[in-house]
Amino acid sequence: MDLAEPLPSTWHAHLALGFQRRETATILARREHMGPLRVQKPLYPEGEAVCHAIVLHPPSGIAGGDELEIDVTVGQGAHALLTTPGAGKWYRSGGAWARQRLGLTVEAGGVLEWLPQETIVFDAARAAMDSTIDLDAEACFIGMEILCLGRRASGEGFGNGALHLATRVSRAGQPIWLERGRLEGGSGLLASPAGLAGFSVSGTLLAVAPHIEPGLLAACREIPVLETGARHGLTQLPDLLVARYLGHSSEAARHWFAALWQVLRPALIGREAQWPRIWNT
Repeated sequence: MDLAEPLPSTWHAHLALGFQRRETATILARREHMGPLRVQKPLYPEGEAVCHAIVLHPPSGIAGGDELEIDVTVGQGAHALLTTPGAGKWYRSGGAWARQRLGLTVEAGGVLEWLPQETIVFDAARAAMDSTIDLDAEACFIGMEILCLGRRASGEGFGNGALHLATRVSRAGQPIWLERGRLEGGSGLLASPAGLAGFSVSGTLLAVAPHIEPGLLAACREIPVLETGARHGLTQLPDLLVARYLGHSSEAARHWFAALWQVLRPALIGREAQWPRIWNT
């Protein structure tokens, strides 16, 4: 055993959050947890209309056999922004799968910004991530996910293990984005042009709103990336804008997504981008 690696432990955890609009304020009206999932106290760096919250997983990493569930509901007219204090880590497994289920619901006139920091999937991890986002026809959502396969700075790739991904976004009960991915450690798909093209970092940003002006896509395409050789692209579908990133630098990916967010937020939500304070630590 490599004693530099964390010893695995099995956790079953559930976190349920409910945000409601009370007059001009958004409050955290429901906060239930079981196991090692928590949320820090509500923060209001933008004033009372927008509630910021930081989702914590005290064990700091997810090991084989762990099962995490996060459910968030944003009520009518409420506005919540959720992030994490640092990179999420999925540790290598001797065989058991680790699973995370994310369920996000936004009611009429509500806004949810799901902006976690990057996720690192260690070599030989066996990880399954399932995300379901249910939106009212008049709701807004901006969410991003940055995945790092292996620890490139330590010379570690993703030669073993597996990563299963499933994302479903529905608007007014109708699916508008369905995506499934299955990446096996060391498989040809990791190097294939039809897969990750040899890159270790991939990212997706989804922005959903009742009305997305055509000029917004052009403005987003003007935003450059910092990483030489990285690939990026944007696509606009009805009421949905999708951004993709492939590279080797999670920092550069996050910088590009943050720059996109600075353009998208005022255009779709009517508020200037307010950096979560935890991003500066």
